[in-house]
Amino acid sequence: MEENKEIADLGYGDATLLWMLKYHRCVECLVGVDIAAQPFEWGGGRLSPGVGGFIIPRELDLTITLYRGSVVQKDSRLRGFDLITCIELIEHLDSEDLAKFPEVVFGYFSPGMVVISTPNSEFNPLFPASTFRNPDHRFEWDRKQFQTWALDVGKLYSYSVEFTGVGDPPAGAEHVGYCTQIGVFQKNIAKATGSSISEPEEHVYEVVSILREAATRVYRTSYPSLQQRKYFRFTLSIEAVKAIDLMKSRFLRGLRKKEGDRVVPLGSCTPQHGLTEAQRAEIEQSPKPYSVGENFYVPLERLIIYPKVNHLVAGNVEKLRTVLAEGLRLNQDQTAVRVELVDYNTQRLFDEHLVSPALES
Repeated sequence: MEENKEIADLGYGDATLLWMLKYHRCVECLVGVDIAAQPFEWGGGRLSPGVGGFIIPRELDLTITLYRGSVVQKDSRLRGFDLITCIELIEHLDSEDLAKFPEVVFGYFSPGMVVISTPNSEFNPLFPASTFRNPDHRFEWDRKQFQTWALDVGKLYSYSVEFTGVGDPPAGAEHVGYCTQIGVFQKNIAKATGSSISEPEEHVYEVVSILREAATRVYRTSYPSLQQRKYFRFTLSIEAVKAIDLMKSRFLRGLRKKEGDRVVPLGSCTPQHGLTEAQRAEIEQSPKPYSVGENFYVPLERLIIYPKVNHLVAGNVEKLRTVLAEGLRLNQDQTAVRVELVDYNTQRLFDEHLVSPALES
């Protein structure tokens, strides 16, 4: 999944697979196509970002779009995807559409990978009724039929094919194979690159509508991500404040001494959990936090060593300074974050007499 950023599911049905795929962090674009797609009365809730998606945004952008259309129609918006899935789809195609299917999916869409699953008819006698598993199925292939078709398609469009399946047979019936057979097609890049042909844009799919309070709208949704400035700023500020609160708590609990107009810690203000020994050592060597009057200051050079903060800004102090200055207060020379020494959380330490007095230097 690590390299699959754009994924299309042909014949998405109830969108369960798309719902599962949206949780993969590497995915940036999900598209569903279904000829029988109907307006969603549930408002697309399964595919829409939840509250958690705004509190903890994804690192990468994600858009999800549902189209109504036939899988044997050419639509240029699906060309060049990393992965196309066809789960229990091809057995619903009549002979005419099945003949068109490889040329559209493998030839025109030409994704990096195609995954096709279809019932294994050899497994059917194990069911109470050994006819087709669904009345809408036009055919059901045994393993030899599916593999012959898949290998021919792969050879024609320069894809290698591996076969697997899901649903193990019961003991004593191992000879029938999996309940559902799967072909995983991987594009032969060396051969496919040289045969690339420029074709005009074709948009034939219709975006699926959603019914909501008697109004109809199309289904396309975008997720909050750290690529979007406001969510990046929010997330970085949250992580910075969490780190500052931990330091402030240890600062107030530990011994301190006065140095001029500043109060500085005598001991460590570094959290004991959530950091490696190397990270703790690096933090200890950085400029220490301090207080002046009713304010508490944390140098940016110290703050940036905290793993989550460091990851967000890729170790860039200037980026940390620029973003935090938009939402938090910095000191006059903008080298440290300034917060109130006593707030809702630290007041409890005073109330419970857990604050150590500052020693005179």
